Amino acid sequence: MKNKILFLLLVCSFLGLSLVFAQNKEAPVKDGPARGIWVSVFSSKEVLYSKAGVDNLIAQCKKAKINEIYLQFFQSGNAYYDSKIYDRTKYDKMVKESGMDSLDLLLREAQENNIKVFAWVNVLSLGKNNKADILKKYGRSILTLDQYQRTSKIESKTELDKYYLREDQIYLEPGDPRIEEYILTVINEIINRYPLISGVHLDYIRYPSPVPFIPGSRFNKFGLTYGYGPKNVERFKDKTGLNPLDTLNNEEEYLAWDSWKRQQVTDLVRKISSLVKVKSADLAVSCAVIPLTERAYSNAFQDWSGWLEEGIVDYVVLMSYTKDNQFAKEIVKSSFGHRGKKKVYIGIGLFLMKNNPDLFLNQYRMISDLAPDGIVFFSIDDLTDQIIGYLN
Repeated sequence: MKNKILFLLLVCSFLGLSLVFAQNKEAPVKDGPARGIWVSVFSSKEVLYSKAGVDNLIAQCKKAKINEIYLQFFQSGNAYYDSKIYDRTKYDKMVKESGMDSLDLLLREAQENNIKVFAWVNVLSLGKNNKADILKKYGRSILTLDQYQRTSKIESKTELDKYYLREDQIYLEPGDPRIEEYILTVINEIINRYPLISGVHLDYIRYPSPVPFIPGSRFNKFGLTYGYGPKNVERFKDKTGLNPLDTLNNEEEYLAWDSWKRQQVTDLVRKISSLVKVKSADLAVSCAVIPLTERAYSNAFQDWSGWLEEGIVDYVVLMSYTKDNQFAKEIVKSSFGHRGKKKVYIGIGLFLMKNNPDLFLNQYRMISDLAPDGIVFFSIDDLTDQIIGYLN
């Protein structure tokens, strides 16, 4: 009898183990969160100015277990890629100094090492480039203006500048159809010239966001708001009969104006995404965004939560640049409620903590424990050997 019981127990154990092994074999392997790095055209490492620079970038990424590179292709109206349309002076300099097409080399090496490369494009900011091609073609009429008819770039200070801080950059007006054509041309050229990229990463896809920020245009007298580019104002007047510069008198009219501006940004994102997805459904569309949803929505008119809900972008990367770890935690936790149909990555301001690696480690661990879809570090210049050691 005892032998029979022992035999039955052994059979049950064998069947149980077989079931476990079968389940494990069938269970999908979950990937960990993506780990990325921003590589700016201003990087002191000059990644694309030599073969050694390319090799060093790939080596650093492998050591730090980074599997995504966000490489700046278009910045301040300058093409850092093989453009046949826009100013490619910067790109030609890289080719001349490296003695090769170092961008193509990087894309090939990244692919060989299972590292994705995304074309980072500054969409609506021209920085301080007064000689950008788009400005030469159309002049200042394509720039967004504040309610006092000034650009975001500080050309002359007034009494009002004592009370707020403007983004000292030239911004294009997303509500101007000429800007839509311009941006779509840039994106189209990139995705057709570079088949090895994994997607397009949009930056400055918003209106300027001065501080302190006001929650909507009805508070105009207390701060700054943008969107008063000539074409945008004209189109809003044609649609509603209202002149946002002088005839908005009640909350409904202010809300209509704010919704209009927000829609101009969203429409541009939607059209970029559609263009990219027509090229290939496998190409990802992501955006670097202001992490605080109220400020993004009501001041920069960047409705990234809506973009995720609608599914017009694959993910957003929150520019959660802070040394305050508790604040970072609150930002990350609150962002997950906005995932919608897509994903949320967290951008960590490594540059703020390069002299305090322990602070970085604590923030990185805290964010990792919250399980975001990805983490991206800003930027490559601050990826030291000590930080790489912490990431392993």
